[in-house]
Amino acid sequence: MTTAREIMTPDATCVGEKESLADAARKMADLGVGSLPICGEDNRLKGMLTDRDIVVKALAQGRDPASCTVSEFAQGKPVTIGADDDTTEILRTMSEHKVRRLPVIDGHQLVGIVAVADVARALPDRPVGDLIDAISE
Repeated sequence: MTTAREIMTPDATCVGEKESLADAARKMADLGVGSLPICGEDNRLKGMLTDRDIVVKALAQGRDPASCTVSEFAQGKPVTIGADDDTTEILRTMSEHKVRRLPVIDGHQLVGIVAVADVARALPDRPVGDLIDAISE
């Protein structure tokens, strides 16, 4: 069975929890991505920040992205997947939590990100279609 480690995008770039939203937005633009894992000073995953978070939870609320820290947007315990978890577990976790990206953890270390596109490339059409239906509700 295919594992998260085999289909993930390795070496995910983190945004520090004390960085500003403006810094995070620049990092997203430079990397050409729509989300970044939020990492603490202890190198542990604190959450995920999306471009949508920046727009809807900050800009649309009239907040200044240069003065907001990323940690203000790390809500709850992040949903993750183990590096050696198989695609069945990836599909279940994405569907259950309605997420399109999962940080991949090995022990306590962030080792990559599995996105819906990674799953789509690795699996036949049917499970991927079911996943899209589940996360789009």
